[in-house]
Amino acid sequence: METHSSSFSTLQSYLHALAHTPHRFARRAPSVSSSFQELCLAKSRSGSHMHKTLRWFDLLALGIGGMLGAGVFVTTGRATRLYAGPAIVISYAIAGLCALLSAFCYTEFAVHLPVAGGAFSYLRITFGEFAAFMTGANLITEYVMSNAAVARGFTSYLGAAMGISTAKWRFVLPFLPDGFNEIDVVAPAVVLIVTLIICYSTRESSVVNMILTALHILFIAFVISMGFWRGDWNNFTRPGNPNNPSGFFPYGASGVFNGAAMVYLSYIGYDAVSTMAEEVRNPVKDIPIGVSGSVVIVTVLYCLMAASMSMLLPYDMIDVEAPFSAAFRGGREWVARVVGVGASFGIVTSLLVAMMGQARYMCVIGRSNVVPVWFARVHPKTATPVNASAFLGIFTAVISLFTDLNVLLNMVSIGTLFVFYMVSNVVIYRRYVMIGTTKPWPTLSFLCLFSLTSIIFTLLWHFAPPGKPKPLALATCVVIPISILQVFHCMVPQARKPAFWGVPFMPWLPSISIFLNVFLLGSLDGPSYARFGFFSGLAVLLYVFYSVHASFDAEVEGSLGQKNVEILEESAEIEESSQKV
Repeated sequence: METHSSSFSTLQSYLHALAHTPHRFARRAPSVSSSFQELCLAKSRSGSHMHKTLRWFDLLALGIGGMLGAGVFVTTGRATRLYAGPAIVISYAIAGLCALLSAFCYTEFAVHLPVAGGAFSYLRITFGEFAAFMTGANLITEYVMSNAAVARGFTSYLGAAMGISTAKWRFVLPFLPDGFNEIDVVAPAVVLIVTLIICYSTRESSVVNMILTALHILFIAFVISMGFWRGDWNNFTRPGNPNNPSGFFPYGASGVFNGAAMVYLSYIGYDAVSTMAEEVRNPVKDIPIGVSGSVVIVTVLYCLMAASMSMLLPYDMIDVEAPFSAAFRGGREWVARVVGVGASFGIVTSLLVAMMGQARYMCVIGRSNVVPVWFARVHPKTATPVNASAFLGIFTAVISLFTDLNVLLNMVSIGTLFVFYMVSNVVIYRRYVMIGTTKPWPTLSFLCLFSLTSIIFTLLWHFAPPGKPKPLALATCVVIPISILQVFHCMVPQARKPAFWGVPFMPWLPSISIFLNVFLLGSLDGPSYARFGFFSGLAVLLYVFYSVHASFDAEVEGSLGQKNVEILEESAEIEESSQKV
């Protein structure tokens, strides 16, 4: 039997592979995996298996721990001071609703497909390899950036706890560009310590998280009670500087949604929980409670904490870097230090959960062969993806060393919203399309039209000049997608019903999630899109120059082993004939 040589075995083999990139791209990019392949065949590439040791309370604690540290203690100050003002409470409620709807979509897939791949696996079995790879690339970027941002936030709160200025922990290198020239040595040290913990054991990591999360919730209760006790209700409407805008909505409705887009970073944690599905004992029961329950609990805590902070200080006096510690300064320094200690606990738990999630994403992406399978290896003793954990931990530490918090937060928000938008589309497509039984065009047409009207509404909201025509145009852009949604709901039957757990009120809730994600995406600034486009472009280059060829090689080798050679022989003939020509 003739064997297929690797595309990377020699320079000549690689050049030959590059010459056939269009054919291989056309073959591999739309290729769809099956649930059986993800659950059985792909997992075998990791060597050892991850142990099923987690229960619903582990997932609930992981979700709470993963979200609480990043959200309130890193993003609240910047979003309140620059965008929403006291209405940051509403911003958190909007972001929480959007996250809950997306959490429903994640839960349906995680119960059906309990693997560590999260959104990457969901798209791979629905829209194919290329869409999954682009989503996976954005997920990895999102996690690395967010973890680096959280680590730099840890430096600020550790300084507050010890009564030391953040400037003394960092130093500036003038020859580096602004935003990348402030060196932080504490942040990478914390990242590397957490990396060692998650490499050791998933179960022990969960226990550490539960202990730290319990302590953190005590600090959260302390902050909320102190804020309502010492705060002033007038701060909800009165700025510190009379020249600044006043009222509960100082920057209007657009400021509220801009703030929601920024604090959406707070909800990355539940996505990390979905990547633990492969290690859950009873996915049908445990995952819905863990994922959706953690989002609801955290949203309530976020709103209460944001309200307490707004009562303590006028919005224009809130510290951007460490808002809660700064809010308690002036008279009771011990309170500020207690807040700093509590925030440090929360940030460590957030780092731990998110870094567990990013490693499992990379592990499953490695199983698909679009990145080296080395990342997919699970250590036989620890039952953790050690290679992926170590590589991404070191990479995150390097980023946290020199990158400014504002650059990281904007990049993370757009990546998060994009991935959640994709998952909401996927869950509708999976419900209404079954390959070989139903036609995909009605569902694809609906998804495209609904997204288009959501984009038009967002553009009108942000760029249309004020006046009477604007409310009319916005109302029209609301009526049209609702009408399209109702027609689709009545005319197109569902092709499959979830056997265990599914998103309720299909397709209404996922469609609302699509609209909210598009709207929040429109609230971000131009540089965020430039950075997003840059990293997406790098992902495309990686896929074209490496991933598509590695994936093609894996398909050939796997199919030859199973004696299913008809299609592969046809592909080989095409390449040979083109080479002769």
